[in-house]
Amino acid sequence: MQGLPVERFDVCNGDADGLCAVRQWRLHDPSAARLITGLKRDIALLQRVPSTGASEVLVCDLSMQRNRAALDRLLDSGAHVRWFDHHWSGDVPVHEGLQAHLDFSSTVCTSLLMDRHLGGRYRAWALVGAYGDELTAVADQLGAASGLDTLHRALLRRLGLAINYNAYGEDPSDVCIAPADLYERLARHASPWTLLRDEPVIHDIEACRRRDFRVAMSVKPHWDSAQARVLVLPAAPWSRRVSGFLANALAAVHPAQAQAVATERRDGGFSVSVRAPRASPFGAHALCQRFGGSGRSAAAGIDALPANALETFVHALSQARWDATC
Repeated sequence: MQGLPVERFDVCNGDADGLCAVRQWRLHDPSAARLITGLKRDIALLQRVPSTGASEVLVCDLSMQRNRAALDRLLDSGAHVRWFDHHWSGDVPVHEGLQAHLDFSSTVCTSLLMDRHLGGRYRAWALVGAYGDELTAVADQLGAASGLDTLHRALLRRLGLAINYNAYGEDPSDVCIAPADLYERLARHASPWTLLRDEPVIHDIEACRRRDFRVAMSVKPHWDSAQARVLVLPAAPWSRRVSGFLANALAAVHPAQAQAVATERRDGGFSVSVRAPRASPFGAHALCQRFGGSGRSAAAGIDALPANALETFVHALSQARWDATC
């Protein structure tokens, strides 16, 4: 394959963590690359990369376990793959074409893994990703250590939450701007500061989030106990957008209680955002795996829960143990 042109692909989750990890890498290595991304629950994205052999593939913030067949195919074709992620991976293949940067700690996200790998050269972007992934305390500490005052940290958090909010939906018609188009806006800027100043779409996303949240807060819980709360939202664009943000907001207000937001899908089932109690942020991924989902110990989700399994899930959530052994 010597002499063949190298094709480069950037494959990432369309949330703040994924997009900001890629932004850091492309500031480090500005080579032209084709971006492959999608909405929050578009996980199996590696299958969209062709087996051309002479390719370099950057993967950020996607579960290796959910993309394992496509990864094996690309490695067998001779591709070189760099993988940065903090989700449960399953068995990691040992292959000379794979560089895996994985850390499943509850205080780490993909943007922070990239920041670690690049020696903090693009720290502001890493903080945007961390704030978007709700690692507020971690991002505050790292931002303060980097010399950022409270006001500047708040601006980065605002940006991270907006980018993250834009990733939630069942299809592109649900969101303010397609994640790939939003990344194009990010890529115009060397720093988040000019992005905040010059891109009105960020303000549009924030206004949309405020409207959605007001509607969501009027919904009464489907289940509410000392251990867990479940909200069931109807099938609508606002509910598909707000699910993750609502779960995070409820988890912050009720740190001893697990949270689940089940949003009705067009096919009659549910997508579910799950948050372990903030006081014991463990076990969300294990619970969701029982229902075909995945994620992290503190925050996980189920893409397609059958309608007839909802009450079984509610019971499992209400009885779950939230500790480090999960």
